[in-house]
Amino acid sequence: MTWEVLNIIGTLAFAISGAIIAMKEDYDILGVQVLGFTTAFGGSTIRNLLIGIPIENIWTQGDLFIAVFLTNIIVFILPTQWLQYWDKWGIFFDALGLASFAIQGALSAVGVDAPLSAVLVAATLTGSGGGMIRDVFAGRKPMIFREEIYALWATFGGLMIGLGLIQGPWSTGALFVAIVTLRMLSVHYKWRLPQHSIS
Repeated sequence: MTWEVLNIIGTLAFAISGAIIAMKEDYDILGVQVLGFTTAFGGSTIRNLLIGIPIENIWTQGDLFIAVFLTNIIVFILPTQWLQYWDKWGIFFDALGLASFAIQGALSAVGVDAPLSAVLVAATLTGSGGGMIRDVFAGRKPMIFREEIYALWATFGGLMIGLGLIQGPWSTGALFVAIVTLRMLSVHYKWRLPQHSIS
């Protein structure tokens, strides 16, 4: 049940994120659908490839495909002035997708008895994979490489699950809230990892 809820939250959150960025880049309705779908399902596709889950399992989510299609349509027909709120709410939706898919990726890896290293990689790339594909398709610098801390919070979620510190829906929910909160705080306070530039 927890896995299903996280899957729905993450998929729809990333679909909204992808559709809005497509509109900001002046994509047509087909482009909005393509970017919405690739953002929504990119992370789970990477997860399946990483930990050996049959890739065709992606195509068994018929209801979720319909939900993403309708979500993209709704975003497309929203009044244009609503897009001005993207800079505020877009990061929030992206944080929801990051947290949902990071936890989902880690749980999937634990479910196949993967080692801790694989759990960390699955959490990180499942959480950030959809956003990475979205940004590449939109011709943007991927958010995972931007200054504010992003992928690290997915890795943190994977570590908590991989170490067995998260057990049951309540602790999973608490971890979800923690990842979203930490991501939003890192944007608000501009928390950054060390960097070294070469001119």
